[in-house]
Formats: sequence, C-alpha cells, structure tokens
Amino acid sequence: MDLQAIANDIVSRMESESDRGKVANYIPELAHVDLNKFGIAIAPIEGEVVTAGDADIPFSIQSISKLFALTLALKRVGATLWQRVGREPSGTAFNSIIQLENERGIPRNPFINPGAIVVSDVLLEGRQPDEALEDVLGLCRRLSNDETVYVDDKVAASETLTGDRNRALANFMKAEGNLREPVDRVLEVYFQQCAIAMSCRQLATAGRYLCAAGQPAGGEDSTVTPERARRLNSLMMTCGLYDASGEFAFRIGIPAKSGVGGGVLGIIPGVASVAAWCPGLDRNGNSRLAIEAFEELVRATGWSVFGPLVPPRRSQT
Repeated sequence: MDLQAIANDIVSRMESESDRGKVANYIPELAHVDLNKFGIAIAPIEGEVVTAGDADIPFSIQSISKLFALTLALKRVGATLWQRVGREPSGTAFNSIIQLENERGIPRNPFINPGAIVVSDVLLEGRQPDEALEDVLGLCRRLSNDETVYVDDKVAASETLTGDRNRALANFMKAEGNLREPVDRVLEVYFQQCAIAMSCRQLATAGRYLCAAGQPAGGEDSTVTPERARRLNSLMMTCGLYDASGEFAFRIGIPAKSGVGGGVLGIIPGVASVAAWCPGLDRNGNSRLAIEAFEELVRATGWSVFGPLVPPRRSQT
C-alpha cells in the first residue's frame, strides 16, 4: 500500500474544497489561524511517518490534550477515577452545564470540558499547577520523541481571558464536591494543557502507543497497560468527537479525538496512528476537512474497525 500517494491525494482533494468551516473565534488567538492550512501524518506502528501538506506546522491541540491527561490520571488513580467521571456519550455540547446540573456534578465522560476539568483536578491534587502541567507536556514530548513540543502561551492567555463558562462548570462541580483543589489552580492546569501545540507529525507519532497496545515506538513504557489502551480507544470511539461521535463511527469507524484547534487524532488498532489538521470547524466543533480526510483515508486503505468502506451509492441505509 502506497501511503505516501494516498496522503498526497488527500491533500490535493482538500485543497480544492471551498467550504472549509469556521475557526474557533471564541478563543481570540485561534481566530487568526489560516483556514487554508491542511496537513496529515500517518504513523504506522513500525516504519517511517508519512506526511503531506502542512504536517510540520504546530497547532493548538486543544481537547486532544484530554487524551494524554486522561492517560496520566488513570495511571495515577486507576479505576477510582470513574467514581467522579462517567464513561457514556454526552449527546450535548462539550461545555453543557445543563447536563452537569442534572447529574449532580458528575460529568458524563472525560472528553467533555467538565470531565477534563475533573481529570486536571486529579493530576493537580497535592501538587503545584506547573508540576501537573509538566506531566502532560512531558508525556506529549516523550511519546512524540520530540522535546520541541511546547505550550503556546498566547493561546493559554487567550483561553484564560475568555474561559468564564469553564469557570462556571468548575465552580458548579466544586459546589457538588467533585473538585478537591481550588478552582483557579485546576483551571490553570486545564487552560495551559489545552494550549499545547503539536504538528501532525508529532501528534501522529505520539498516538502510536494507542495502536500498539500501550507501547510507544522504541521500547516499553509503563504509562499505560494494553488493557488500558483498549479502554482509551473505546472511549475515543464513543465520546471522542463530542455529540458527533456516533456519526464519525458510522461514517468512518475508528477511535478518534478532536480539538477545536482543528486537529483530529485517529487510531487504527494494530496498524497506525493518524493526525489531520485544518482549523475550520463544523457546527459540532470538529474540523470539517480533517473529518473528510479520515473518510478518504479509510476508504483508500480499508482501515475501519468495522470493515472497509466502499464508494457511496445513490441510495444508502
């Protein structure tokens, strides 16, 4: 299979798309990102990373960081985490407060904002915010085998300035007893974690541990067990693209995690990790063209966990 030719063809197709979505302008620093950017990287379990387009330009990974933070939280507290965060799809917006109120401060899953804030609280407990953040940043650097992965301070400041809804979510959970550390310190970790910047190449490389039973390329790592990698993949499949997770599973059929910076990380268990990026978002907050790119990739490779995709027919059920 010629992955380079497939990646090049996907980039060519995406360049011709006129409807590229809209940037996440509610985070002012993200409003300036060029809608014409598009990159893709494919990282097989073994072998060289295949890239095309703008695959080496760093972008704000935003909610994709929740995957790495969750990995560390599970290592730190194990299954007791699920006493504070659920494992079910939300069916509502990623920053919904209505659902949180109905369920007495227990977030539906760790990939919506309140769930990720609880994960940040777990990482922070008994430590300073910079220590907790360094754990997440260090894991991203280690898994990507690249020490240049960094926190974009301008994006972090932009999120802090406009993060009142996340403060509301955090304060509600604090009132319900589901945050243990001070709200401002928890959100400091959360905002800076979301501002981690990575390229498609770095992100796809970092994701290899989830397609390789928990083990990154180059040797063993105690961060995640094979069983936990399987569970993380299952959460990505059911919850990784917010309330569009079911549609993504239906159309494409791989575990994936998106972020409002325009990135999508997809995992094909036992095969490869893939990252695609275009900053324009659809109405669900997912990159419009990155999702299209994954559909093209799965159709070209047959990599869906449910079986190969076929060209669309005039009538489908």
